[in-house]
Amino acid sequence: MKNTRNMLALVLVSIFLGLILSIQFKTINKSIGEGVLPTQRAQQLAVELKKAQQEKEAQSNKIEELENKIEQYEKGGVENNVYAENLYKDTMKYRALAGYTDLVGPGIILEIHDPPVDVQFGGGYSIVDELDLILQVISVLNAADAEAISINDQRYTAFTEIVRAGNHIEINGVSNSSPITIKAIGNPDTLESALAIKRGIVWQLRNYDYIVHLTQDTNISIPKYRKVKEFIYASPVEEVMN
Repeated sequence: MKNTRNMLALVLVSIFLGLILSIQFKTINKSIGEGVLPTQRAQQLAVELKKAQQEKEAQSNKIEELENKIEQYEKGGVENNVYAENLYKDTMKYRALAGYTDLVGPGIILEIHDPPVDVQFGGGYSIVDELDLILQVISVLNAADAEAISINDQRYTAFTEIVRAGNHIEINGVSNSSPITIKAIGNPDTLESALAIKRGIVWQLRNYDYIVHLTQDTNISIPKYRKVKEFIYASPVEEVMN
């Protein structure tokens, strides 16, 4: 009887130890798997990102090549034709106004950097949280007769969207984070004075502890607006001749 009890106790202990070992083995496998899989996934995503960037660059180069050909055709068609030449000039003017032309000229560059992080209290805030301040800069530049504006090399047009998305902002569908660099072509003195006026937007940004650099430049490049806008609901109003 005593031997039977001892055997039963030994079997129960063996089962208990087996369960413990099984649980430990599964836990170790899970831990190792969790450590390896994210690394493999990160590498895979990095490869996919690089491939997507290469494809995007190739497509951008192709688009630029086709746009150059179109421009050559347009210029070739206006030679020795005053009417066509004037029409071409008007077309280019309205393209520039709509933002569909790369532009270069004198103007200003405004760089906005986040305030230094407070080590004692931690955390901090970013200019991407202050869309109203960014839009205020744009409004001031428009009021100062800026002829073209870009935000982090994204052309600002009537169709540009600036929205918060997580810890960054979307400009023309492109993700942007701090620092924010705003460029504007126009009279450099007028643009700078409008931004740096006493208690103006630059003063306000600095008052919020943002690090702001405002400079003039004689050769600012502003890229064209890349998105295509299709008019579905709007149509021109035909003038009625009396």
